[in-house]
Amino acid sequence: MHQALEDGTVLLIEATSNQVDQFGGYTGMRPGDFREFVNAIASRVSFPIERIVLGGDHLGPNPWRDRPAEEAMKLAEELLASYASAGFLKLHLDASMSCGGDPERLADEIVAQRAARLCRAAEAAAGGAQIVYVIGTEVPVPGGAAEALEHVEVTSTDAARHTLDVHQGAFSDAGLQDAWSRVIAMVVQPGVEFDHTSVIDYVPSAATGLARLLDEQSQIVFEAHSTDYQKGQALADLVRDGFAILKVGPGLTFALREALYALAEIEGALIAPQKRSRLPEVVEEVMLDKPANWERYYHGAAAHQKLLRVYSYSDRVRYYWNDETIEEATRRLLENLSSTELPENVVSQFLPNQYLAIREGRLACDARALVIDRVRDALRPYAAACRT
Repeated sequence: MHQALEDGTVLLIEATSNQVDQFGGYTGMRPGDFREFVNAIASRVSFPIERIVLGGDHLGPNPWRDRPAEEAMKLAEELLASYASAGFLKLHLDASMSCGGDPERLADEIVAQRAARLCRAAEAAAGGAQIVYVIGTEVPVPGGAAEALEHVEVTSTDAARHTLDVHQGAFSDAGLQDAWSRVIAMVVQPGVEFDHTSVIDYVPSAATGLARLLDEQSQIVFEAHSTDYQKGQALADLVRDGFAILKVGPGLTFALREALYALAEIEGALIAPQKRSRLPEVVEEVMLDKPANWERYYHGAAAHQKLLRVYSYSDRVRYYWNDETIEEATRRLLENLSSTELPENVVSQFLPNQYLAIREGRLACDARALVIDRVRDALRPYAAACRT
């Protein structure tokens, strides 16, 4: 919100289907709860609520894909209805994953038919609101790749054109022509991704065919997922090539973890041992005690898994910040550093960008301000790219 205030822009915030659903998701929030959560923050930082657009990402059967397809789809329809009735105005219809009893890869026609079902559920619950939709069949896995990657295949122009055509046909068959007029974007793979330890950067020359597809029509733009950790120039190139919606998620929480762990180092230099938060150690203890959110993704020797728990680009630490024990340690860390003077020369060691901002008078030498500004380091390249 601070970034959007500085930029004078609207703010698009999206919840994913595993974070927020009709049952609470891993955050414990239903869509209406998430809306209230966001609005409360907006009130605290004086951000105009009318400039917030709430969206839903990967909305479909993904959370229930181990169940029979029809059962998963009924739950997905309830999911879409819950988002639409809560006032979310940008919905990504993601029926790209196989469910129980499905073949390993779904035909585009099946994905499109299921997307139309999801759209109908949202339209019925929208109360007249003009929801806009995102479609697509070549959708990256939420949260980044679980295995090491060396190359990502760019969606072919023919495949993207076919996806667009079959979705338009499915919407028409379902009597959703008006909703089709509000489909604003399609998810395609521009050749960007990240795994636990590396990033595959955008290569504009590999996506020239996709860019030409946009010249054939005026309704949609492309939406790029998994753009986390891309270089600033790559983000600008993506926008130039028609990827007007850039998704970022783990890249921000990765920066949050870096900032908090940097503060823990500063705490170690300034605060007596018995008063310290021990935040990194507490996080490690909780993750070991509650491994469900990382053990299926982090493989190898114990030492390697320990590294990944902290440093993986997929940042599965993000699933743990609302754990009560970790919340308490975080609160103690911030209180400890708020009750003592933070020497700028110590900040320099652990947060050099923020140190420069302090020296130039652009940032207060305050623990919370340091955290927010470090996260904004990950957002500023997006703001710059979208202004080009």
